[in-house]
Parts: sequence; structure tokens; C-alpha cells
Amino acid sequence: MVNFGKRLMAEQVEEWKEYYINYKLMKKKVKQYVQQNRTNGKDRQQVLKEFSRILDDEIEKVVLFILEQQGQLASQIQELESQRAAILETSDISLVSKLRESYREVGRDLLKLLRFVEMNATGIRKILKKFDKQFGYKFTDYYVSTRSNHPYSLLQQVFKQVGIGAVVGALSRNLAFLQEREGSYLSIYDHPTAIVKDPVIGQINASVNKLTHSTNFLEFLGHHALIVPEDANIQGPTEDYAGDETYHFMSLLLNLANTFLYMVNTYIIVPTADDYSVSLGAAATVCGVIIGSMAVAQVFSSVYFSAWSNKSYFKPLVFSSIVLFMGNLLYALAYDLNSLTVLLLGRVLCGLGSARAVNRRYISDCVPLKIRLQASAGFVSASALGMACGPALAGVLQVKFKIYSLTFNQNTLPGWIMAVSWLLYLIWLWISFKEPARDNTGDCDASQNNSTSHHGDNSDMENGLNQPLLLDTKERDDEDIEECDDSEEGSNDSRRPANSIGEAYRLLTPSVKVQLLIYFMLKYAMEILLSESSVITNYYFKWSTSTVSVFLAILGLTVLPVNAIVGSYITRLFEDRQILLGSEILVLIGILLSFKVTSYYSEPQYITSALITFVAAEVLEGVNLSLLSRVMSSRLAQGTFNGGLLSTEAGTLARVVADATITLAGNLGQSLLLNVTLLPSLFICIASLIATVCTFNSLY
Repeated sequence: MVNFGKRLMAEQVEEWKEYYINYKLMKKKVKQYVQQNRTNGKDRQQVLKEFSRILDDEIEKVVLFILEQQGQLASQIQELESQRAAILETSDISLVSKLRESYREVGRDLLKLLRFVEMNATGIRKILKKFDKQFGYKFTDYYVSTRSNHPYSLLQQVFKQVGIGAVVGALSRNLAFLQEREGSYLSIYDHPTAIVKDPVIGQINASVNKLTHSTNFLEFLGHHALIVPEDANIQGPTEDYAGDETYHFMSLLLNLANTFLYMVNTYIIVPTADDYSVSLGAAATVCGVIIGSMAVAQVFSSVYFSAWSNKSYFKPLVFSSIVLFMGNLLYALAYDLNSLTVLLLGRVLCGLGSARAVNRRYISDCVPLKIRLQASAGFVSASALGMACGPALAGVLQVKFKIYSLTFNQNTLPGWIMAVSWLLYLIWLWISFKEPARDNTGDCDASQNNSTSHHGDNSDMENGLNQPLLLDTKERDDEDIEECDDSEEGSNDSRRPANSIGEAYRLLTPSVKVQLLIYFMLKYAMEILLSESSVITNYYFKWSTSTVSVFLAILGLTVLPVNAIVGSYITRLFEDRQILLGSEILVLIGILLSFKVTSYYSEPQYITSALITFVAAEVLEGVNLSLLSRVMSSRLAQGTFNGGLLSTEAGTLARVVADATITLAGNLGQSLLLNVTLLPSLFICIASLIATVCTFNSLY
């Protein structure tokens, strides 16, 4: 593996060599400043001005060349347009094909320019980060804030390619015009939803999206899963992917089914947990402990399932199904046994069966790159649908009958239904799942998994996780090597995964810690809203279990349409960091609107504030995990203690604390429950907003 400096030299276009950013020179300058500061304490302000001037000069050189190349591309397109009218009048198919190929040639030149922009943009980001790290000064904050918003900003020309976008638009329009459809020539302006099938345009759009971090619905959903490598989006649509014909679809479907059932299992008890606790002689607010006990166990299960998936996928899924079957059985039997202890033990077992780490890992390792984006979106969609279906299912279980000595009612039926579901899933899993083969690094070999069943021996495959779970892993590998060793040679320690939670924590930069804090905040706010909904709505509005179920189901169903809007439109208008800040502000507004400040608390106030909080938190989750994947060290992209595990642990701890808060606040009485539980959400949200503002420029 080579570092960025060597990669820049190796991949640059020879005839453009003099126009690339002089990365080696700036690295030497940073090193000189560090040495001078140590020996004679050189004035920091002077260093700031000197390095800013050097960087300004380098960026200006790059930008002027980009503008020159854009002009040449525009001239070529203009020349082709002058030929187009005459060629189309002849209706000569061969001439039309030749013209189309000429446009494609311009497109290939544009791709070369986009690669030039990408390499230089990466170099600028890396040198800013290197300066901050080695000189101990927040140069990035100063440089980005003073350069990015200036009306004559050269920095924006590198990171926001308006001129290049115009060239892409001209190429797309002309290629679409030449694309014959139903005997006529297509206009992208008359048919804005039409897809230009030309592969060159697909590659160009993907490259532009990568540079601007623009995304679409599937990508935005994929961010929630923290699985999708960004490089998956820059491949040409006609390229082949190894293993895409041989991966086992049924095994993927079983992982998604596991994800769906687990989310149903998590939320099916929410509308009735307070009533169940009362029927067992406890307070209604003990529902917080009942709901949260599953999350407590998940804190531990996430670690051992992540480690277990280094060796196998089939065995942990079997174990998960058995434990969840037993846990739901105990949950259902607790009513007739009149035992709160049995009830809590059942929920703890359900938490110990959480195999989401396995589900995520399977998609990352074993699904071909060509469809990994869709699989990641499927993972998030299955979670969202499970979250909606859980309360909805609880709402229809409003019956009561007995079979022998067993009681079936709204409290026990969720346990019985889920126990049967996991038993059927276990049978399906045993019959249909195929354990994928692994290479000597512990990753799946998709090209071989069609011939390997779950009965095979995997004892020689017990190595650590090496398949990246995060975005832009190649770039961060280069970056970490450079930061660890200025001699341009990386040590093995700079690339090995973290071996413990403590070691993983030491790798967290301030930006990563802020993103994890934001993730904790949004999960805390959502858990408070969902877990206490039954108690709050019954106390203030006398809602029935069915009404609560419908309300929670509607909240869950907002996930997909909201993400479709954000992923398809909002991310194309604003930067991720801007969406992040805006979403946090909306969560804060939702929390503030939720407080009971007068003697009368209305249903419209509660419903409106809940919708704002929930929807804003869902949007925040996608953009938060997207940014987290870009600022996190590459050493946290692999191994048992990876970024996916850290984010899962942060979210699970948030749920545990939130559910404990509900039960503790219940001791003060139900009249104070709402405001008391909202106060921590308010303080954590304000803290995350302040932290976001402090690190805003580091997310550039």
C-alpha cells in the first residue's frame, strides 16, 4: 500500500504534471514549521500567514488550470453542436453514431479532469489535516472559514464544481437528444425523469457526486447502515464485478429477514409494556426497564456477535434465533407465572440474541459490490419496516382467551407471536442458508460461496475482519500511514485494527467524538419519545393501546419517504455538514415543543412535536453516519472493534440511559414524567449543537 504522496505522483496525467498541487513541498513546509517552532518558538501567526499564502498559490494554480480545461471542453461541445444539425438532417445512422462517439470522447476527457480535481481536493484536505495534527493549531478552521465563503473563493472552485456541472449538463442533453426512443429524439428538459443510458454520463455523474458528496435515495439509506464503500458509486455501469453471479441470494434474504424480525421484536411490546408491568404489580413507568433491558443486553451481544462473525455467519444466526425464541417464550409465560423477573429475563435474552452486527457484516463482506448499495438500503428498509410493523402488530392483538392454563391477551400475544416467528425463521435458516467461503484474511469469497453449505468446516478461517465497513477506506489508509511516518513508509501498526474498546477509543479524533455524541443524542431523543409514548398518551389523552400502536406505526412509516426526499433532493442542495446542523436544530425545536408549559397539554402539540423530533432525528442519523465514516480512522474500518460497532454501542447506550431515565422519573409521578425526561434530551441536544459548531469546519 502506498501513501497519498506516492499515489499522487503515480496517478497524475503526465502532460498536466505541473498543474497538480505540490503536496511534497507542503509536507516539507509543515515539517519545517514544526522544527522551527520547537527550536526557536517561531510565531504562530507568522506561520499561519506563510502557509496560507503557499496554499493559496497552489490552489490558484489548480483552479486556473481547471477553468482553462473547462473552456476547452465547452469549445469542443460547441463545435459538435454546430455539426449536429447538419448530421441529423441527413438521417444517416452511421454519422449519428460517429457524432455520439465524439460526445463520448469529450465525456472521457471530462472524466480525466474530474479525476484531476479529485486528486487535488484530496491533497488539500490531507495537508490541512496534517498541519492541524503536527503543528497543534486549528489551521483548518481558520483557512476554511476565511476562504470557503468569500465571493472570490478559489476553494469553492475545487470543491463545488459549478462550471464542470454545466459541461456535464451540456453533454447529458446532447447524448440524450441522440438517444432514439420511440422514433423520436429525447429531450431531458421535456422528460426530466428520463434516464440517459450512456455509460459515460453514468460515470461522470458518479464522479461529480463523489466530489460533492451528493447522493441519492439508495446511497442515503446505505449511510444509515454504515456499510457502503463510496467507491462502489464511481464504477462504470458496464463494469463487471467479481462474484455477482454466484453470491447466495437466499442467504442475503435471511439476513434481511433477521433484521426485520428483530426490529419487530424490539418495538412490538412498546404499546403494551406499561399495561404488562401494571398487571404484574409494578408501576406503569417500569415499562422503561422492560423496554431497556433488551438494549442493556445488546451492549454486550454486539461485541461477541461482531467477533463471532469473523469465523462464521450461520452459527451466530442459529444462536440468535434460539435465544430469541426462548426470550419471547419467557416474556409470554411471565403473565401466568405472575413474575416480573421472568418478564425481564425474557427481554434480556432477546437482547442477547441481537445479530445486527452479523447482518451488517454479511452485507459488507459477502454481497457483490454491484448490488451492495441496494443490499445496504434493504438493511435499513427492513429495520424501518420492522419498527413500523412492531407497534402496528401490537395494535391488532386486542383479544383475550385461554388455552388450558395459558393466557393469550394483548400483553402475552407479542411474546407468543414472536416465539413462533423465530421458530419458523430458524427452520428456514437451517434449510436455506449457505455459509460463504472465506479467503485467508477472513473475508468472504463470493465467487466460491455457491458451492459451500453451512455444514462446512471454517476452523481455518478464524482471522480478523479486514473488509472495510466505512467509506473511502483507501484514502484513510494512506492518510493514517502518512500521519504515523513522515518517511512515506507506513508501519504495520498504522494499519492494524484496534484490538480493544480502549484502543479504539484512543483512535477517536474530536470530530469523531462529536459525531458519536450526535448519534447518542438522536437515539436518546427517539427512545424517550417512543418508550414513554404509551404512558404519556394514556395519562394526558386517554389513548387506547390501538391508538398508540397506530401513532407509532405512522412514525415508523415516515422513515422511507423522508429519506427519499432528503437523499434525492436535499443532499444535492446542501452540504452534509449543513444538513447535520439543520437537523440538530430541528430536533431541538421538536424537544422544546414537547414540553408541557401550561396547564393544558393538547394532542396537536404532542403529535406535532413528536413528528418533528422523530423525522429530524431520522434525517440526522443518515447524514451523521455519512460524516462519521469520512472522519473516522481507517483502523476503525476493520476488526471486531470497528466503527460500526462503536456507533451501535453509542446508540444502544443511549437507549439504555433513556429507558432508565423513564423509570427513575416515574418515581416523581406521571404528572412530571414528560418534562423530567425531556430535560436530559434538551441538554444533550444543546451540547451536541455546540460541539458541532466547534468542529464545523473540520467536516469540510
